[in-house]
Amino acid sequence: MPAVHPMSLRSSRAAAVVLVTFAAFTDLVAYSIAVPVLPDLSRQLGASPTVIGLLFASFGVTLLVFSVPMGAVSDRVGRQVPLVVGLVVLSGASVLFAFAERLSWLFAARLLQGAADAVTWVVGFALIADLYRPAERGRVMGVVMAGTSFGLMIGPSLGGWLYETGGMRLPFLAVAGLAAAAAAGFLWLRPPARHAAREAVPLRLVISVPAVASCTAAVALAAATLSMLEPVASLWLASSLQLGPTRIGLVFGIAAVASTALHPIYGRLADRWGGRRLTLAGLVAMAAMLPVFSRASSFESAVALYVVLAAAGAMVITPSLAYMADATSSAGISSFGVAYGLYNFGWGVGLLAGPAAGGFLYEQLGFSRLTEAWAPAVILLTVLLARAGRGTD
Repeated sequence: MPAVHPMSLRSSRAAAVVLVTFAAFTDLVAYSIAVPVLPDLSRQLGASPTVIGLLFASFGVTLLVFSVPMGAVSDRVGRQVPLVVGLVVLSGASVLFAFAERLSWLFAARLLQGAADAVTWVVGFALIADLYRPAERGRVMGVVMAGTSFGLMIGPSLGGWLYETGGMRLPFLAVAGLAAAAAAGFLWLRPPARHAAREAVPLRLVISVPAVASCTAAVALAAATLSMLEPVASLWLASSLQLGPTRIGLVFGIAAVASTALHPIYGRLADRWGGRRLTLAGLVAMAAMLPVFSRASSFESAVALYVVLAAAGAMVITPSLAYMADATSSAGISSFGVAYGLYNFGWGVGLLAGPAAGGFLYEQLGFSRLTEAWAPAVILLTVLLARAGRGTD
């Protein structure tokens, strides 16, 4: 085999995909590694449960604030510099977590982490959309999502193991090292020539495209549904099926493994059938499975039904990434930074709204009635979105 010239590797699309995957993987590890570590660190610094909740929620504030502006900036200055800066910020936030001596330091670090998340996901997927044609984007984005989902799966256990092995600082310093390595990778990269000509387009013009607005709303709806389930499903599994924390973790963990394996498959199907079709089908399938999951009567049935539910959720996530690029380019716009800024904004809105609404409705209705009320609402909204966002299949 002929040797691959270092410069050709440096400017290849494959290298860009590997680095985007690694950056997003690192971001998810940073996000999820805080789950077992940050509450204990916060308590050591005198935080109450309410303050700890606010600390976790503060991540979403900067995620929402920075998603769209950073997408617009990357349309103007290019993808490479924002990605390097975002990863340096993530590394710095992790170091700040490691050496925090006051609660204010933790809040500052969490806010920086949210801003870095916005840059990594928005600009990273905009880079993928720049480099690949519509018929290829779903496949590539499915591969990226499969790799990054692994970070979400191992983050909590990795954080707990590093915490027990090396103390409070080691998990955060490990993340800082990963982020610094990813930043160095993007400094090394010479992004190849773009398939799409990048242009700076006003936000109002992008959001005025019906398919873009429809995709943003679909993402918010999916994120709200998935994030609503996480706390209330855990409560229900504990109270109704008498499952302990280990078994509840297995319900979610097994489903996460299954859905991770499906991301590349859904990506290829999105290339073949269209991201919009699969996104809307996934929303309907996810809604239909909600009441079915609430009928689980044992640990085994809960695992099986939640795997199907998570598979339906994965059918929304990967195809919706391709849907957003298709919706933007079909309108004659190549402002993928702004488009994925809107995508991330919709995801953030859903993450904030879903648990709040789910917790309230769970207290008022119980889990079964909550799912029975939520499912038809999702299906109705999906039908409305299907009518509003035609034209990108």
